[in-house]
Amino acid sequence: MYKWIKNGFIVIVLLILVFSFTPSYTSLTIDNLAYVVAIGIDKGEKETYKITFQFTTGTSQQSSEQNPSFINSVEASSIDTAINLINAYISKELNLSHCKVIVFSEELAAEGLSNLIYTFINHVQLRPSTNIIISKTTSLSYIENTKPTLESLITKYYDVFPNSNKYTGYVSNVTIGDFFNALVCKTCEPSAILGGVSTGKVDATIQGGNDFYVRSMETNFVGEQGSENLGLAVFKGDKLVGELNAIETLCLSLVRNQVDSFLLSVVNPDNEEEKIDISINNQNFSSKVEIINGTPFITVTGKLKGFISSMAEQDNYADSTTLKRISESVNFHLENLLTQYLYKTSTVFHSDINGFGKYAASLFLTLPEFEDYNWLDNYQYATFQVKMEAEIQTGTMITTS
Repeated sequence: MYKWIKNGFIVIVLLILVFSFTPSYTSLTIDNLAYVVAIGIDKGEKETYKITFQFTTGTSQQSSEQNPSFINSVEASSIDTAINLINAYISKELNLSHCKVIVFSEELAAEGLSNLIYTFINHVQLRPSTNIIISKTTSLSYIENTKPTLESLITKYYDVFPNSNKYTGYVSNVTIGDFFNALVCKTCEPSAILGGVSTGKVDATIQGGNDFYVRSMETNFVGEQGSENLGLAVFKGDKLVGELNAIETLCLSLVRNQVDSFLLSVVNPDNEEEKIDISINNQNFSSKVEIINGTPFITVTGKLKGFISSMAEQDNYADSTTLKRISESVNFHLENLLTQYLYKTSTVFHSDINGFGKYAASLFLTLPEFEDYNWLDNYQYATFQVKMEAEIQTGTMITTS
């Protein structure tokens, strides 16, 4: 009996050792996972969608080389079906936990994105901080042409480019979590980053003589990056209804208090043929909503401080009277820009991407009363008043004393 127990114990130990050191093809390890860094979705030709996955090995063979990324596309009826097909094709399991951006084509976004957004939000691997981009080209073209010049890692580029909104205001850092929250919200509408592929040409500006009154792919950029992100895609519900250029996106950033600093070019009050560059580094915007005879009346008040960053030898910007006139020029310029932008969101897009509805909700005693008013439909009838208070000074080398 003792010998039988001893032999049985040895057999059990051997079995444990064998199974412990046998490679497992079902365990989720770095060796059998493919980490997706970007997903692109276009309309399919044979199936509902054409879905593109960009993933990376995470290492470079040489320090001088960019981190290699790989792109595979498949047509499928759904996101999950596409993932299963790619899993079979590459013999690894796709993992979305490191996905940085989801790119939708403009054509697809115009038809509605709610089903896709709900699917992604329901996916446990995908992070709510994943940025959402609407491409004016196909999403496949956008991903293929995204070749960062100042970053060795494509993942690093996807991480940092939305942060430029803090110091330019020309891009809004929109995540899929933000989009979903606005989609189900009763007080605002969704928006997304506007992207495209650079034409490589210097195109004429649209209006106003400002280099950034332009749409994506109509910019004055010439370079090797390929793709670009400038402006904002505007939605009514889950459908794309239009886009904002760079300056209009700055207006949105100001209304939302989402920009830390920015550069503004205004007409020189002493010479209308010249422009002065103003560096704004301190601003605060507030909004007030009233319902007058059933119609929204919205007041936007902005206070900002800045200094003149461009100067010529003959300019006398140290004079207090001149500084006051420049401040008034800034007020006039921004009041016009913001007023035009706000009316564009209401009368053209009928979309409250600014989130004014949260101020309107406080005017009603109960939530059902607010819902009965139907803010998102009544926003198109809104009227606006913009008040600016600018205090502009000279740079640190010149004082007014």
